[in-house]
Amino acid sequence: MSSTTSDIPVLLLKTNSIPADGYQEIFASWNNYLPTFLPVLEHRFRQDALSWLKNITSTRGFNSVVAAPATESSFGGIIFTSQRAVEAFTSIVESLNPDTRDQLLPEALPLYVVGPATARGLRSLGLKCQIIGEETGNGAALSTFMLDHYNSLPTSQTVRQGQKLPLLFLVGEVRRDIIPKSLQSLELPQEARIGVHEVVIYETCEMASFHIDFARALEENTASGIKEQWVVVFSPQGCRAMLDCLGWLDEAGRYQPEVAESSPITTFVATIGPTTRDHLIKEFGYEPHVCAEKPSPEGIYAAIENYRSTNTRTQL
Repeated sequence: MSSTTSDIPVLLLKTNSIPADGYQEIFASWNNYLPTFLPVLEHRFRQDALSWLKNITSTRGFNSVVAAPATESSFGGIIFTSQRAVEAFTSIVESLNPDTRDQLLPEALPLYVVGPATARGLRSLGLKCQIIGEETGNGAALSTFMLDHYNSLPTSQTVRQGQKLPLLFLVGEVRRDIIPKSLQSLELPQEARIGVHEVVIYETCEMASFHIDFARALEENTASGIKEQWVVVFSPQGCRAMLDCLGWLDEAGRYQPEVAESSPITTFVATIGPTTRDHLIKEFGYEPHVCAEKPSPEGIYAAIENYRSTNTRTQL
């Protein structure tokens, strides 16, 4: 996309999600925004986990109507709480024979998602599976939803050879344990508990080129003569790198407002949620301009639009 002096750069500190990215869609659809993806973290899929996932998919581990004994690779549904997990699953789905795909991943198989981004990625695959839970927004709410939904399904879908099928949870190496603990809580009746099998499908590390890429983007925006830019931060891991590249930190790693205010470009910062916002405040003494009410492209877009309509247009 070519830019003009009226475009407002939106630097998204994340990987451009595959097969579809809602942030690209929502910002690029408006002429006055110019979205740019600058990944802070590098996600590497674990080949052993991908091979395992392809094997259980190909051997009907997700088709509970097949008359076969329950095994460690038999699951009544799949849980997705990250785009990377969706991308890993996408690579498996695309490797399947189209003639047998709907048998291996049947319509009755629930794919539980934590928000609209994960739902959008899965729907782009064209599967017949039900994709549900996107309105929950976080792991705790999704857990409550799954306990109600999964336990209300016919036993023909959730039980094989007298055993209640667990859910498969595709995760990164760093994750919270809210969902497994909630679904298997000892406070629940035994018959209501749902087994969770976690598989680490990807690993995460800081992108070596981020500082260079971010600095280059800032230089290009300065050279273009624009007066306003937005930076959207998606995780605590991206906070220090962002502030460091902007030159806003002192030797002690604390925010210097006088430096930020002296820049020829006014830089506004948005966070995907309260965890990242609170990390910026606690660790660096910096409070971002907006925090999305919902961790989604629509939530970020609405937060930025609301802030600009009530603040920046009277300042710039």
